[in-house]
Amino acid sequence: MTPTYTKHKTVPLTEEEIKKKYKEIKEELQEVLEWKKEEEGKLADAKSSPQKKAAAKRALKKVARRINTVQGQIIYWKLRLKGENHFKASIEKNEYWARCGERKEGN
Repeated sequence: MTPTYTKHKTVPLTEEEIKKKYKEIKEELQEVLEWKKEEEGKLADAKSSPQKKAAAKRALKKVARRINTVQGQIIYWKLRLKGENHFKASIEKNEYWARCGERKEGN
């Protein structure tokens, strides 16, 4: 007879670990918003070359995608902090990302 697992293979995250992850993702959002501000500054600068402006436009698309990703993670960790399990929090995060994808396709 093969032995079966009766416990979780990995230990669930503690409340402190969840708070730490939530804090880290909030800090990452600030970094991404700073990146967005830098790229918008390059785009608005009259002295910027056409190549620099084109690069800033491409970077802004990446920034927008990254902001959506980080906000989805914020939703996940906020739900985990409120006591939701991984499964429900992941569903909410994925629904948010799906809505972001629909908005992108609609434009």
